[in-house]
Amino acid sequence: MARRPAAFAAALVLLVEAVGLVVIHGILATFVDGQSMSLDGLDPAATAAGTWAAGAATGLFLAGCALVSLLAGIRDRAPGRPGRALLIAAAVVHGVLGAVAVGPVGWTAFAVLMVGMGAALAVPVLYGKRAAEGRGTAPEALSA
Repeated sequence: MARRPAAFAAALVLLVEAVGLVVIHGILATFVDGQSMSLDGLDPAATAAGTWAAGAATGLFLAGCALVSLLAGIRDRAPGRPGRALLIAAAVVHGVLGAVAVGPVGWTAFAVLMVGMGAALAVPVLYGKRAAEGRGTAPEALSA
């Protein structure tokens, strides 16, 4: 079945995205700090620290999603309820950001975010409810 390769691919996509977002936030924080930029009088150091914190939080979130996908692929079992909730939350965030990014950033950003959304949704959808409950697939359940 294609579940294991899809789970491994999802883990890889989400991990690459996590690293990329941390790097982008790091670059943004460096520019904010180097140019002494402020938002409506806010201290530039606070803006840079907030950018680093946002990058770290986003990276940890996506790395957690990648870990859930990787463990699902290794075990060939559906993730538990918290893991499924984490992956579905990531898919929702990707969908909303993709819809918002079309206008200011363009269709390329939309496509990249939709790949992330598909990767996040692949594991819960492919493993499904029957796999989470420990039952077989539909044909096996009918023949038993």
